Amino acid sequence: MRAAVLQLSAQGMSSTKLYNYIRIASKESVKVLLLGEYILNPFFKELQSLSFGMIQEQAEHQIKVLKELSATYKLTIIAPLIVVKKGKVYKTVAKFAPTSTSYYQQQLLINYPHWNEEKFFANEQKRVEAPLIFKIDGFKFAIMNGFEIHFDEMFEHISSKSVDCILLPSVSTFDSFERWKTVILSRAFTHNCYILRANRIGEYTDKEHTWNFYGDSLLASPNGELIEHLGNKEELMIVDMSHSEVLHARKSWGFKEMIQKRNPL
Repeated sequence: MRAAVLQLSAQGMSSTKLYNYIRIASKESVKVLLLGEYILNPFFKELQSLSFGMIQEQAEHQIKVLKELSATYKLTIIAPLIVVKKGKVYKTVAKFAPTSTSYYQQQLLINYPHWNEEKFFANEQKRVEAPLIFKIDGFKFAIMNGFEIHFDEMFEHISSKSVDCILLPSVSTFDSFERWKTVILSRAFTHNCYILRANRIGEYTDKEHTWNFYGDSLLASPNGELIEHLGNKEELMIVDMSHSEVLHARKSWGFKEMIQKRNPL
């Protein structure tokens, strides 16, 4: 399975770079392209000062563009989007396939005093459910928002679905570089699956903080190893993943089998 991460800063209404990079990905036989958070929409702190009408206009424009790109280049695009429905704003991750579009509404949102997405967005607060899971050519993907990787409850659903790769768009910042890498590699190892992470680049500054989005988009292997990663510049990363490698890791370590033997007890 060939996939790609497009590491960008916020693009606003412009689609030029998306067109150019998606054209390259298509020529390289990429099946799935992953974008980071707040690339197609302004950063969260900026969103708070925008009208719902402007947010909706941006979302409708990006949805139209990504549908066209997915259909034209015959690839699946995973893109975090802020959408407006009935006057309420929701944080989602959209899956644009050549013939269909699906949405995953983020279940667990940041709720810190300096960055309270949970308060701003209208995402429903309920019992944690399975994320969006889909297959391409027999290879099984799951879409999980970056912040959600911290929660064991998310992985209870992932484990039962035998996912090959978790697609993880993120907006990591401040001094979290090593911490994020550690948690991603650890989750990939304990669940014996790939994790493909897309983190945005760029910077946002207000009166109190500077958000430095440092990139470091990466691919973690089912053995918890760092296969590929980017720096802090605009870049396209193309990776190859193997279902057989996932199966080999699960057989070698036997984590899932160990639990399954004890479930009936």
